[in-house]
Amino acid sequence: MFLTPPPDSSGADALYDEDRRAMGFVMNGSRLWAHHPALHDDLFALLNRAAEAAGLSVRQRGVLVTACASTLGDSYCSLAWGTRLGREAGGELAAAVLDGTDRGLTSQEQALARWTRIVVADPNGTLPDDVQELRDAGFSDGQILAVTAYVALRLAFSTVNDALGVRPEPELVAGAPGPVRAAVCWGRGADSA
Repeated sequence: MFLTPPPDSSGADALYDEDRRAMGFVMNGSRLWAHHPALHDDLFALLNRAAEAAGLSVRQRGVLVTACASTLGDSYCSLAWGTRLGREAGGELAAAVLDGTDRGLTSQEQALARWTRIVVADPNGTLPDDVQELRDAGFSDGQILAVTAYVALRLAFSTVNDALGVRPEPELVAGAPGPVRAAVCWGRGADSA
């Protein structure tokens, strides 16, 4: 990480405590966002609102985030959410989303993954047919807006982490399913700490 260690604060402690509870270690991303924990909390409150408005399951969120992170070339969120999606649906399926083949996804999930990749790679390149594909997959226009906001917010989170040098922790890499570790060959390498 390119920033100095954050100052001690109750907000930083809350981020670290949540990581220890959920992951068993403090994530480097939390160390970064501990410089302004309220920014992290507000961003994730908005992400959660977008996910709820879209009616996204954990598996669908996993598809969106892994497609977003891999398209951006963000190793950190690719590993974190590839692992999470792997727990939900298996490591091979998570790796298929990361490598863009989407083997094993439902047609609705494939539409979400395709939309995500377009939004991340070239948001000005979207076409009415791309939106129609989401409608055909069963999403309302309100849900499509919420899905797009979710992807854009995840892209913002990844961009901040990547720009400020956040690297995957050894524990994150070690805990990822083998197919996910093999698929993630982009972005910053693992932290040597």
